[in-house]
Amino acid sequence: MTLANFIEKLELEDLTPQLALGPATELTAGYVSDLLSDVLANAPSGGVLVTVQVHLNAVAVAVHAELAAVVFAAGRRPDSEVRDRAVAEGIRLFASRDAAFDLVGKLYALGLRGRTG
Repeated sequence: MTLANFIEKLELEDLTPQLALGPATELTAGYVSDLLSDVLANAPSGGVLVTVQVHLNAVAVAVHAELAAVVFAAGRRPDSEVRDRAVAEGIRLFASRDAAFDLVGKLYALGLRGRTG
């Protein structure tokens, strides 16, 4: 699934519009966790993270795990410092009103899966 398709289908709010959206950016998998050490150990490179953690460490973890994007669930929105850091690091951030459980269900229905193996 392309990142552009992902944004459109889930009606996500783009929190980092300063970052160009490459039409061919493919999401490899999805991961959901609010325990950032778990994300570091298990999130798939090129994947998307669904979380409610809206602090700077979420961006740092996304960079280290080489994630394509982070989606903040349940109406959570990071402050401007977090958004600015994400732009500086090249990490796309999005917000969704959906609960994390519902959002992940929608991702699954669209064909995105968790990391296998």
